[in-house]
Amino acid sequence: MDLFFIIIAILVVVAFIIFSIYNAIVKEHNAVQRGWADVLTQERQRSRIIPELDRVLQQHQDYEKDLLPKITALRQGINALKDNKIDTKLQNDVDQASQALMKGINVAVEAYPELRASESFAKFMYEITEQEENVGAAVRIFNQNVANFNGCIQSFPNNLVNSFFNKKHTIEVFSDSKAQAEFEYKPKF
Repeated sequence: MDLFFIIIAILVVVAFIIFSIYNAIVKEHNAVQRGWADVLTQERQRSRIIPELDRVLQQHQDYEKDLLPKITALRQGINALKDNKIDTKLQNDVDQASQALMKGINVAVEAYPELRASESFAKFMYEITEQEENVGAAVRIFNQNVANFNGCIQSFPNNLVNSFFNKKHTIEVFSDSKAQAEFEYKPKF
């Protein structure tokens, strides 16, 4: 009777180990899938935000291109008024140009709080950099999950449990062929 209980205990322990390994493989596979979903989410966010940033930046640039000649013309008109000649027509023209410019600036300030395109460019570049970093971080997490999963299904006794029950295959890590082409060193695995 004692031998029977020992065999049952061994079978229970083996079954528990097999279930634990099976669940670990499933957990690691799910982490890989979640990691890839995060990569796609970051990529989708980048593909949506960059065109919108480009559109807003283009509006800033277009507005400043239109504004600069108006300001220059107004400045020239004001400088022409400084002479000792009294020219009411020129004064009237400068006043009208000034009022028109101020109305345009008031409307533009409501639409665009800052009129300096260089700051917009800086913010645009910062946002692009941040989006690139987010995608890079998601790829690094995905690759780490892939490495963990591959290690899980390739190590003993997990490889036995995987070959009998899970039947999962190794997954390739994400790699950038353009980035790899720039390196002279190629590791031999």
